[in-house]
Amino acid sequence: MVILGLDPGSLHTGYGLVERSGSRLIVLDHGRFSCPKTQSVPERLATLCARLDQLLDQVTPALVGVEAPFFGVNARSLVMLAQARGALLARLAARRLPIVEYSPAEVKSTVTGNGRADKTQVARMVGLLLGFGTGKLPPDATDALAIAVTAAQRFRFDQRVRGHGE
Repeated sequence: MVILGLDPGSLHTGYGLVERSGSRLIVLDHGRFSCPKTQSVPERLATLCARLDQLLDQVTPALVGVEAPFFGVNARSLVMLAQARGALLARLAARRLPIVEYSPAEVKSTVTGNGRADKTQVARMVGLLLGFGTGKLPPDATDALAIAVTAAQRFRFDQRVRGHGE
């Protein structure tokens, strides 16, 4: 099962693709979609969607995990984040891909066992879980891979809770 994790942002959106094979997770790809600061908001959203389309033209994930908004940021940042998330979610929905959303605390808790873990702890655990070692990945990709790991680890549980079984 191939799972895509997305960490949305208006300038940088991290992505991570993992494959779950039994209890093993294998990294297929990771990185980030970046937009020039000089672009207008509509141009940035178009760029993010075009980059997502390029990725989805190469691989069709069985599940997409997306980070839910974090409300600790300022209002302007929250609006920009919401616009980026909305554009990406609409593109995923248009392709009829199943989407799950997780709060930052859920992702941190799943990956590290601590919902208040800092970015260094998350990066360390993602590196250990996926065989990268520590400190080897860019932050956007680390966060997206953490979301993908969360979706992979919670998939069976989430299915049971929804009454679908696996």
